[in-house]
Amino acid sequence: MRGGPVRRGRRRGLLATVVGTVLLAVMLFPVYWMVNASLQPTGTTLRAGWFPSHPDFSGYATALRDQGPNLVTSLVVALGSVAFSLGLAAPASYALARFSLRGTSLVLFGVLITQMVPGIVVANALYSAYNDLGLLNSRLGLVLADSTAGVPFAVIILHSFMRGIPREIIEAARMDGAGRLRTFRAVVLPLSRNALITAALFTFLFTWSDFLFGLTLTTTEAVRPLTLGLYEYLGAHTTQWNAVMATAVLAAVPAAVLLVVAQRFLTADATSGALR
Repeated sequence: MRGGPVRRGRRRGLLATVVGTVLLAVMLFPVYWMVNASLQPTGTTLRAGWFPSHPDFSGYATALRDQGPNLVTSLVVALGSVAFSLGLAAPASYALARFSLRGTSLVLFGVLITQMVPGIVVANALYSAYNDLGLLNSRLGLVLADSTAGVPFAVIILHSFMRGIPREIIEAARMDGAGRLRTFRAVVLPLSRNALITAALFTFLFTWSDFLFGLTLTTTEAVRPLTLGLYEYLGAHTTQWNAVMATAVLAAVPAAVLLVVAQRFLTADATSGALR
């Protein structure tokens, strides 16, 4: 009698495994084909086989030569946006979570509203302001623009976490003589490590994949993110598909590495860090 339910459970588990494997293969196939195409010789990409029997890295050499400055620009802008967003969001979130301030709910509601504003509206508004301030075609301008998405998201994540930090820990630090700033720097921030990494990761991904601000706020080739460089590269070198695909692989590597490295922080229990 017991064998029937056990066998049915095993069959369901096997079926779920098969379905999950098939879905994973379907989702990862474009990534595989992108890597495969990037290793094909020039002119043979569209007739490429399932595996690169004779890998050709000339596409990567061309991509690094043509898109290297754009890759550096994207890295600088993404890291700058992460630093700027967390630098503003962390103290703001702590103040909203711990201090008895009037209008806290209204401020959080306003933060949520900013997430609903279409990016094209923000980009058009920033273009006029940047034109007057001389921030067009500058990395600083792109950092500030991308932070308009990073700061609200980081505030929402960090505020939710900091509200869950036991008040006893904060009070114990204050009783030991730590001021508000030292308590925030030496106690709250280390306990908020998981939330900070989560906010930093998503801010980096927002900025790294941004196309709209790069298209609107840059008008020359001096400062150009990799997404915009890939878009224009595609139109100018449609016969060099190996170089195009190599550029796409290079664009995907930083995000993939960060996701793998930060995975355990994203899945960690928030309160476990505080209790330790």
